[in-house]
Amino acid sequence: MQDYTELTGMILKAEPIGEYDRRVVILTKEKGKISAFARGARRQGSRLLAATNPFSFGSFKLYAGKSSYNLMEADISNYFEGLRTDFEGAYYGIYFLEVMDYYTRENNEDKEMLKLLYQSLKALMHEKIPNNLVRYIFEMKAMVLSGEFPGMPGDGEFEESTRYAVNYIMESSIEKLYTFTVTDSVLTELAWIADEYRKRFVDRKFKSLEILDAMHGA
Repeated sequence: MQDYTELTGMILKAEPIGEYDRRVVILTKEKGKISAFARGARRQGSRLLAATNPFSFGSFKLYAGKSSYNLMEADISNYFEGLRTDFEGAYYGIYFLEVMDYYTRENNEDKEMLKLLYQSLKALMHEKIPNNLVRYIFEMKAMVLSGEFPGMPGDGEFEESTRYAVNYIMESSIEKLYTFTVTDSVLTELAWIADEYRKRFVDRKFKSLEILDAMHGA
């Protein structure tokens, strides 16, 4: 009798293995980031075909093999289908998945990171919040959760509204994170702060971010 484990999480990435299988990386509430094999997931008609795509959030039933988990069943509550029809939003979402893959570790307590990812993807589908503002909030809050965010830069003059926004990002609960918008000048300052700290603290280049920057002429 197999000893199954049921975990709540989101698919960060999926890659083909052999002719019909997939290897997936799931960010889970209970065990942080894990890898799992989904046998036959690429077969037409497989119940795991859609469930093993990136952005799929729900409950995953797995059992532990010798070197990795094996995914047996999935009950997906949110596929974030809105991102699949929004070209720009999809690339922001893929970037968020890449960032979470970078920050999270197996068997870590990453419940807040998963919550941040979920709320940030929801914010991307909210028409009243600009995608680039969602990005800067997401980047800074991810650094806060990882213990790397140093607060407002000590040098340089910033608008008072920028200082308020950064303090709010640092102190706010994730549920209330995406409840404000800013002026264009404040958005420019937030972009500078987020980019400066990302270059300083993140030692990886993200392919999706390069595509986003090319799209916006950065």
